[in-house]
Amino acid sequence: MSLQTIDAKMLSKMFLAGAKNLENKKEWINELNVFPVPDGDTGTNMTMTIMAAAKEVLTLGDNGDMEAICKAISSGSLRGARGNSGVILSQLFRGFTRGIREEQELTVPVLAAALEKAVETAYKAVMKPKEGTILTVARGAAEKAVELAEDGVEDLDAFFGEVLEHAKYVLSQTPEMLPVLKQAGVVDSGGQGLVEVMEGAYFAFQGKELDLKFSEDMKSGSAPKASMKPDMDVQAEADIKFGYCTEFIILLNKTFNIKAEMDFKEFLESIGDSIVCVADDDVVKVHVHTNDPGLAIQRGLKYGALSNMKIDNMRLEHEEKLFKEAEKAAAEAETAAPETPAEPPKEIGFIAVSVGEGVNEIFTSLGVDYIIEGGQTMNPSTADILDAVDKVNAENIFILPNNKNIILAANQAAELMTDKNLLVIPTKTIPQGITAVINFVPEMSVDENEENMLQEIGNVKTGQVTYAVRDTVIDDKEIAKDDFMGIGDKGILAVGRDMLNVTERMVAEMVDDDSELISIYYGSDVTEEDAEILRENIESAYPSCDVELQYGGQPIYYYVISVE
Repeated sequence: MSLQTIDAKMLSKMFLAGAKNLENKKEWINELNVFPVPDGDTGTNMTMTIMAAAKEVLTLGDNGDMEAICKAISSGSLRGARGNSGVILSQLFRGFTRGIREEQELTVPVLAAALEKAVETAYKAVMKPKEGTILTVARGAAEKAVELAEDGVEDLDAFFGEVLEHAKYVLSQTPEMLPVLKQAGVVDSGGQGLVEVMEGAYFAFQGKELDLKFSEDMKSGSAPKASMKPDMDVQAEADIKFGYCTEFIILLNKTFNIKAEMDFKEFLESIGDSIVCVADDDVVKVHVHTNDPGLAIQRGLKYGALSNMKIDNMRLEHEEKLFKEAEKAAAEAETAAPETPAEPPKEIGFIAVSVGEGVNEIFTSLGVDYIIEGGQTMNPSTADILDAVDKVNAENIFILPNNKNIILAANQAAELMTDKNLLVIPTKTIPQGITAVINFVPEMSVDENEENMLQEIGNVKTGQVTYAVRDTVIDDKEIAKDDFMGIGDKGILAVGRDMLNVTERMVAEMVDDDSELISIYYGSDVTEEDAEILRENIESAYPSCDVELQYGGQPIYYYVISVE
């Protein structure tokens, strides 16, 4: 018998299966990176993004309705989004869930329209969409879905199967759309990740037996430590650890945006588990197992009045005393004296994404208020950036992503901000970030500084030296595994078996008659003696340029060199 509808329970199962299938394939997807560098991270970023959402879905258990599941998928992936591929995936989920959240059952026409909405939302999030990427695969799947709906297809098995097959076909064509993919002999890694999500979801719909136990690191944002059906022994231990089941509804009297919801959930996680926090336009439903219900109630009162309060002693002890303590906590919270005012915020602050002891010290010495540890292989999430913003007491905050794969997450964080002005300076490299901070002028306005920094980072050329993890051909250059590569802003500048020679040839491609300053940052795997030899050679080759050598301590990249 064919199925023509799916409910919230099936949607949850399909989503979790898609997340698990992506997690299983993440290392393989990482290896599809066009550049054969040791920091390919598309699979990791997409996995950590979807697992942040899967964690939210798992907390709902079997009690989540369509709206609650959609909220969990959308807000979880939005906050957990990492890297360009992760941000685009989160936007696809955001658009898709908007198209289905008010439905009780999903049919082919509803799903087709939701897929169209997903693609529309994702394309809007990218300033300059490029074909031959995850966006193209998503659009192809949506177009096929609409075609099937218009043809009157009602059977969901046939619908899902044909949409998946077409997505795979579009993925196979991505090398024809992007020459760099064809030359490297790979399909788009982000598109492959999306196909893995779709395939896992389809397997679940077909009723195939799937291992839905997630990896240990899910707790930290990449995957929750749980299976689809929690183990009874684990649940028993949780019941003993947190004895009071606390539920209430907040009647909102102030804006409860995604940022506020994230903060509230983080607080609840700090005092308990089994958390459900579902926000609607004017109410928030809260459920938490905790040893101190009063703390949950006090925090809830920050956002509005409480109703439907219910506290159960899961150990069946001291129930009457518990209610009295909770009521007292609520009364004390309502009459509590206001907190001592915080120190007034300064006008402008700085956040930089950075990795490497030396580079971090450089940013700190230049006046950066907060360093987010990250970069290649460690792209911070939107939530990480929002958390950093909270720690900087300033009205206007400039953030320097210092990596092209972090800019979208920073932009997403800026859109979510309500109480501070977060300005993204789209620095793609560490040297661009350093240049931006150096050119900050305290006497200038926020807008003037933004314009000045944007102009100055455009004058910085960056080259980075690393090694190849596989044989390939890029930019008509044959690359063998373990070759050293000098990578510039727009492609590979030099390849060879000798690091010093490759680095010098890379710099030669970057220097021109207008160059005045060459800055060398040597990494954690380079000795100071070897770095000094490079500096001396560069000084001899370019006597009209000032040459600076500094310890960066960055991993993976032996040298990061800028020319201005």
